Amino acid sequence: MSDLTTLLEVGGPVAVLGGGAAYARAKHPAAYWSTIGLPVSTVRLLGSYGSVMEACGLTVAPSRLRVLAMKAMTQREVRPVPPRRGIIRPTLTGLKLRLRLAPGQEPADIAASAERLRHAWGVHSAYVTTVKPGVVELRLVGYDVLRRVRMPRKAVGGFLKVPVALREDATPFIRDYRTIPHQLTLGATLAGKSMYLRHLIAGLARQPVALVGIDCKRGVELAPFAPRLSALATDPDQAAELLPTLVKEMEGRYDLIRARQGIAPDTPDEEITSDIWGLPEDERPVPVVLFVDEVAELFLVATKKDEERRDEMVTQLIRLAQLGRAAGIYLEVCGQRFGAELGKGATMLRAQLTGRVCHRVNDEASAKMALGDIAPEAVHAACSIAPERPGLAVAGDTSGGWSRIRTPYLSLGDAAEICQASAHMVPDLAALKPFRPDVPVRPVEAAAPVVLPHPVTD
Repeated sequence: MSDLTTLLEVGGPVAVLGGGAAYARAKHPAAYWSTIGLPVSTVRLLGSYGSVMEACGLTVAPSRLRVLAMKAMTQREVRPVPPRRGIIRPTLTGLKLRLRLAPGQEPADIAASAERLRHAWGVHSAYVTTVKPGVVELRLVGYDVLRRVRMPRKAVGGFLKVPVALREDATPFIRDYRTIPHQLTLGATLAGKSMYLRHLIAGLARQPVALVGIDCKRGVELAPFAPRLSALATDPDQAAELLPTLVKEMEGRYDLIRARQGIAPDTPDEEITSDIWGLPEDERPVPVVLFVDEVAELFLVATKKDEERRDEMVTQLIRLAQLGRAAGIYLEVCGQRFGAELGKGATMLRAQLTGRVCHRVNDEASAKMALGDIAPEAVHAACSIAPERPGLAVAGDTSGGWSRIRTPYLSLGDAAEICQASAHMVPDLAALKPFRPDVPVRPVEAAAPVVLPHPVTD
């Protein structure tokens, strides 16, 4: 009986702690990492750093001076030298430490062994970035941060910068229009493309930017944001009228820049510019972001007349993509599929879209359209996105780099409320006034009387 009591006294709390840890790891991975995962992984790293580096082939033969010093001072065996480890810095999602590479090593050597390092130290993933020549940062992520997305508190954007998603290495994915002016976003139905678009519009709504939308699905995607939009086209006919207006606006801005370049010869060089950002603030026109939802609807034709209209619209989109950056006009093109089969000009337009975001697609060809020409190895990652994870996507750019990202949930009502609250920030652009969407006035509810009325009796 005493043995059973002892077993219950000892085994009961252990079972409760073990069950609680398993529950926290499954349901609350951030709390599990902060309380259990972080200490365990730190102890593993400190205790096995040298042996793990040697097993991964990340050590080099010691220098001749080191060998002579070791033999003179001790009788121990001289072992290969691993990269020098810096201070371990814990984070809310993992660990960070800097490594000084040994002579003859390069960052690619550490990156090639990242998968081995994550298994050896019991973390979810490992990433390597170059800090400076000879120094890399090893970032260990303790759990799958994309399973339940929580944007970091430091994910603060700026002018024309919107923190729209979370990367798989727990850093924010920021859509920077000054760095990547135009972007193509692809995704099948219910893949999370609309959620990505909501975050962009909600982030830009609070900034002094003109938002223009082309939504050929009768406006069902962009109409809820009408209070903040400077212009909205809901069918190809309206788009055919809106796009030439934007091209004329772009040409007018180029005239303004050219006039600024033709000033007196004694003007300092810093006042001569080739885009709107070099203009004085009081002369600088407001930036314009054009959202095109379901771009394929602009390419589809049924008659000869529609084909002529399509060619004009595609030509104007290509002009905006080629010349719009300097004029402060940026494109955000969205669709389910975007390839040469859409018609003349599709491939040329896609080549001008620097940024690429590919959500879950229905076939490999669609992923190749988005990522195949900039990061071929990312095509497989895009094709392996499960339907159970809406919002998960692969983001890349023309530099060849890519990463998995996931957009946090934002309801349509919350995004619409943000646009409603920032409706006063719609800039005054005379050219776009004819295309300003009609915003229905909300009925004002009558206040309930404080004193209940009583019927008058004779």
